[in-house]
Amino acid sequence: MYDAARPSPGNALEETGVLPVLFTGDGPAAPHRTAARTGPDYAAIQASPEFVSLRRRFRGFVFPMSFAFFAWYMTYVLLAAYAHDFMSRKVFGQVNVGIALGIGQFASTALVTWLYLRYARRRLDPRVAELRARAGLPEGTRR
Repeated sequence: MYDAARPSPGNALEETGVLPVLFTGDGPAAPHRTAARTGPDYAAIQASPEFVSLRRRFRGFVFPMSFAFFAWYMTYVLLAAYAHDFMSRKVFGQVNVGIALGIGQFASTALVTWLYLRYARRRLDPRVAELRARAGLPEGTRR
């Protein structure tokens, strides 16, 4: 009996990543049609040392920056929840520490965005362009 949820071992469709067309009205007894592979071999690109290096660079920026921003955000939230006296101290005029740190949250969000854009332009985008050129993809195309 055919079980669509479990492809048979050694199924060529599993290995290529190409799925059969679903809901054609032909039913499960219809033979699987595979289209001729055209375009880049994404599995080979993903396994390439250049792509692995690109992912490492991306993660090397994103994970530490995300951790730092989350720590800064949680510090603000915890101060707001438990350090009322500290957060209510006046900095100047009617502006207190809580307001200043809250505005700092917006400023730090813009700063992190700017830093990432700068990092990506300098360290990631040139390598992405190289990978696209090797794969034969024109600039700006997506999968």
